[in-house]
Amino acid sequence: MDFGTYQKTRINHWDAIARKTDSWRGWSAAYHERLAEVYRFWIAPGQRVLELGCGRGDLLAALKPSKGVGVDFSPEMILRAKKRYPDLTFIEADCHHLEDIEGPFDAIILSDLVDDVWDVQEVFAGLSRLCHDRTSIMMNSYSRVWELPLFVVEKLGLAKPKLSQNWLTIDDVSHIMSLADIDVIRSWHEILLPLRLPVIAGFFNKFLARLWPFRFFTLSNFILARPRPKNVSRAPLVSVIVAARNEAGNIAEIFRRTPEMGAGTEIVFVEGHSQDDTYAVIEKEIARHPERKTQLHRQTGKGKGDAVRLGFAKAKGDVLMILDADMTVPPEDLPRFYEALVSGKGEFINGVRLVYPMEDEAMRFFNFLGNKFFSLAFSWLLGQPIKDTLCGTKVLRKSDYELVAANRNYFGDFDPFGDYDLIFGAAKLGLKIIDLPVRYRARTYGTTNIQRWSHGLLLLRMVMFAARKIKFT
Repeated sequence: MDFGTYQKTRINHWDAIARKTDSWRGWSAAYHERLAEVYRFWIAPGQRVLELGCGRGDLLAALKPSKGVGVDFSPEMILRAKKRYPDLTFIEADCHHLEDIEGPFDAIILSDLVDDVWDVQEVFAGLSRLCHDRTSIMMNSYSRVWELPLFVVEKLGLAKPKLSQNWLTIDDVSHIMSLADIDVIRSWHEILLPLRLPVIAGFFNKFLARLWPFRFFTLSNFILARPRPKNVSRAPLVSVIVAARNEAGNIAEIFRRTPEMGAGTEIVFVEGHSQDDTYAVIEKEIARHPERKTQLHRQTGKGKGDAVRLGFAKAKGDVLMILDADMTVPPEDLPRFYEALVSGKGEFINGVRLVYPMEDEAMRFFNFLGNKFFSLAFSWLLGQPIKDTLCGTKVLRKSDYELVAANRNYFGDFDPFGDYDLIFGAAKLGLKIIDLPVRYRARTYGTTNIQRWSHGLLLLRMVMFAARKIKFT
């Protein structure tokens, strides 16, 4: 069968399905409701969204886009989509040929599409000109373990009939995406029970579907991906945020050792209720270094997280960095974080203290064990490897931080450290999180503000919080 015959056969098939669904629903309503729920979690309202293989437009409309464009090669599907959602744009076109579509889009979705197309790589390659560097590409496809159950349900007339499928695994799709210069951020499994059964369906689909061995029997494979950056900027302004409480003895070294990066580096100090003369020392060092771009703010709230938020709000840079004032992560390492971000290797660069040997007294034994435990727990919960959750050095673009802040109401103000606020927000946005190993040094001045046991209990609460708000949703 050649491409033309393949496409004509499928157009006729989906035209017939469109006409049939005018008076028939089958058992698929619960399945599509759960798909919409998953897509809404990852794609915030108000974005520019393109859906390929949009059908009647129900999923696209559920995302509440500021600009929504749906593409489908079935004229009958497009006819119904236009009638159902006149505020959205629907275009009759083949997803292999998107020349007439104008981008860019913030999100591109392909729901149950790759199983049905002639050339998956060509479809992915065609997305390039419709993306900017921050575009999210999200798709789902059927798992082959459901091939026989779906065949039986179709034969019983309870589901829409399908033609021969591609039945691609997550690995298959990931490799094809890589050939099309698209990087997979995360992949996962959804929908164990595609039926509308109150309470029971929620337990199966939101809880059991996340656990071994049940996740291997789910119906849908999901992938969230991002195009590889095309235009790499090497000269953004950098803001280094330093939350300083009782750190007077370290301020001069911060000025001396913090390197200039990009188009310039500003140091934003946020002093937080110190018992020593930290604020006065910062003022003195600012006066001694007129060549450095600096800001100084006095914290009114409490906790490092509050201080970092204030620093981020005041920062003028395009790239935001956190540097702990105790300098247990050396300021000289910051250019490595900068390069990892601006080169496109990652979108949220997370420092890791648990790779290289540490100096004596750098981290107490039980703190080390706790960090190991929480790294495993949060890697599983977030679906991306996070080897060290509490390393203070984290780097991201200000534009991404603003999205994290805008969506903060989903999680609430729960994190006195600030680390989890950023990690959870980055994971929710689907940012590519990259761990960057650093050599962790012993503190040379003052004492740690971390309270091992009380803060450990707080972290356990955060594990439960992340499970409820991210993993089992």
